[in-house]
Amino acid sequence: MNLFVRSNPSLSLHIHGVLRALCFSTDTTAISHSLNRRISMVEDPKVPIIPVLEKWVQEGQVVTNSDLKHFIRKLRKIHRFSHALQVSQWMSDQRGHNLSPGDVAVRLDLISKVHGLEQAVTYFNSVPESLRGLEVYGALLNCYAHYKHLEEAEATMRKMREMGFVRNVLSYNVMLNLYYQMGKYEKIQVLMQEMEKWGICFSNITYKILLNAYVATSNIEEIKKILMKMEADPLVSIDWYAYVVAANGYLKAGLIDKTLTMLWRSEQLISGKSARFACETLLSLYTAVGNKEQVYRVWNLYKTKGRSLNSSYLCMINSLLKLDDVDGAERIWEEWVSIVKCFDIRIPNVMLSTYSKKGLWEKAEAFVGKIVASGIKIEASTLDRLATGYHVGGQMLKASETIKKAISISQPGWEPNVYTLAACLEYLKGREDVKKIEDLLKILKEHCHSSSVSYDRLNSSIIDKENLCARALDHMEGEDQALNGERPAATEFEDKNSAEI
Repeated sequence: MNLFVRSNPSLSLHIHGVLRALCFSTDTTAISHSLNRRISMVEDPKVPIIPVLEKWVQEGQVVTNSDLKHFIRKLRKIHRFSHALQVSQWMSDQRGHNLSPGDVAVRLDLISKVHGLEQAVTYFNSVPESLRGLEVYGALLNCYAHYKHLEEAEATMRKMREMGFVRNVLSYNVMLNLYYQMGKYEKIQVLMQEMEKWGICFSNITYKILLNAYVATSNIEEIKKILMKMEADPLVSIDWYAYVVAANGYLKAGLIDKTLTMLWRSEQLISGKSARFACETLLSLYTAVGNKEQVYRVWNLYKTKGRSLNSSYLCMINSLLKLDDVDGAERIWEEWVSIVKCFDIRIPNVMLSTYSKKGLWEKAEAFVGKIVASGIKIEASTLDRLATGYHVGGQMLKASETIKKAISISQPGWEPNVYTLAACLEYLKGREDVKKIEDLLKILKEHCHSSSVSYDRLNSSIIDKENLCARALDHMEGEDQALNGERPAATEFEDKNSAEI
């Protein structure tokens, strides 16, 4: 009996399509031939959506401008920006709809996302002055901020001031977040003073941007002040994330007691759809504090709230491994194995990475053997980690054979651990095994076209051959962090109100 059920790509696409159809459907009967459904089924952004609309009209069916705007909103919501832009353009070009400032703002945003900033600016310049109101300038400001074009964003903000368009919090939030993202903290203070001068009330987003900025600068006193203002502001509903950001600030400052207090306050506010993300964030922060007892408590509490997802198991296993609780991580792994429906390669990979770091190559070898025996098709990234484990454990012949196999089954764009690969080549050169060297380089040339794993680079001074083992482990750890999605201490805030201008 297989331990795992491998995720089926075609089944996943079918489920994905059904979910999108449900997202589009406004009719509880979900008529199979509705325009909603037809649009939802065209998922490939390279496939034009216009023929679907035109066929609908040719069949004698009715589609109103209100319907089209509804489709645009839904398409934007699920990040099908190219299709949303096509509908927007068809609405005006083929249907003769006169665009409102709101329509123009939406199109400007879509052009920026689909074709880039330059074309968005070109479109803005083509818009008649009569339509360039608050919504359109606000969309332009968002575009510049998204691409971190500071000077252009500031110039747009000045223009909006001149036209009397900045007497609301949305534009200020865009600029505050831009300054925070670019580390221009002194400009944040100037903008706050301006908001106070004009009597512009802070929103939840404003406070969170400020909290993150003060955490970035380790300004503990300002973190305290912002939290006090949020708690006292009747117009703001403080949530779990605000306390998590503050907890991270206190943790950076080494104030463990205050960190734990903030985490406890955060936990009291967790509810609804954000519960999973919130609990994973708490797990990561309690791990950073080094409090294993709280990690287990949060995990057990989270499991009572419904089905745990792969990402949650990955987060818990990562947390226990960072706390050097390998036995605990193995227990969670076994629990995951017993319930998993869709196999997530990141979870066994993080276990393999730990075995490799500890030189437990026999354990890593047995672990991979169990996965293969369960019927799961092994992936290159898994064998790459096993090869590194062999490397650390001094089993260089096995390392060479394993990394060769990893490369041979790899997908386009994948690259092996260049330091483990270099160590394998050094080993084979030392043995004067020309045949194995040629075989490995042949497979490398066939499957890996990136210069970062080229033969010249492997033999150059760029690769420090005196520290290949340590460098291989560092490379593997960095790759794990990138793939596993380490919980960020701060988030780039998007004001949902401004997004729908």
